Amino acid sequence: MQSPLRISRIQLPQGQIFWREVGKGKPMIFLHGAYADSSQWLKVIDHLEGHYHCFAPDLLGFGESEPPNNIHQSIALQVECLAEYIEALRLERPYLVGHSLGGWVAASYAAKYGERLEGLILVSPEGIEVEEQKDRWKIEKLLIDRTPLFFLLKAIAPLASILRLRKKIDALLTRRSLLVEHPASCQLLFDRNPAEMQQEFLNEKLSQFQTPTLILQGGQDKPANLAQSKAYAKAIARAKLRVMKNGDTHLIEDWPDSIAREIQDFAGVPVPM
Repeated sequence: MQSPLRISRIQLPQGQIFWREVGKGKPMIFLHGAYADSSQWLKVIDHLEGHYHCFAPDLLGFGESEPPNNIHQSIALQVECLAEYIEALRLERPYLVGHSLGGWVAASYAAKYGERLEGLILVSPEGIEVEEQKDRWKIEKLLIDRTPLFFLLKAIAPLASILRLRKKIDALLTRRSLLVEHPASCQLLFDRNPAEMQQEFLNEKLSQFQTPTLILQGGQDKPANLAQSKAYAKAIARAKLRVMKNGDTHLIEDWPDSIAREIQDFAGVPVPM
């Protein structure tokens, strides 16, 4: 960081929010992915803080932000918390950047409050119902439900080498550990009432978008992530899709300079006041 990173907290009606902040100028808010917190964005922000006032909050119930105050987790709740946060900090027409789950929250905010944004940047966003995503969520739900699938994996793990399944079983058990460590992500992404989730998918809302939008996607990412990014780009009239052919699931962590460059090319360099 060229400037000292500032750490802050604010009490909102939905709960207390923690955030990291650095830089000055045009505000740019970074929302982290499903299995991360705001520190995910620090390497990207390091390339941008000379031109923008960067804010990286932990989503409600994630990282050092509090769980909701006796309120059911939902994308709508995250959006209203974000709206309260932006209003409390008096941020005028910020750029909103979101990855994965944070992309779903960012896009949902834009669907409701698009006139308040200067632009929207989505990195491998969730939030559109596609067939590839349904299959992935079914497996993940099975992994956290302690169903026979989980017990079967545990039982045959010692025999995995003999059965030549070691890598697949280890990957599934590792995935389960990650899911268990992030219950808020699980609830928001796939462990809710299907009818409630259906209302929060953005499939039918994106055609009304007026916010200039950039979508960044790794070309080597999972099929479900590729499918959702392409669906976003097709549905939003003012969207630009950039597929970074060598990027995978860890696009932000592995390619922070490239991500920052794409964001700056899209947003431009603000003229000093």
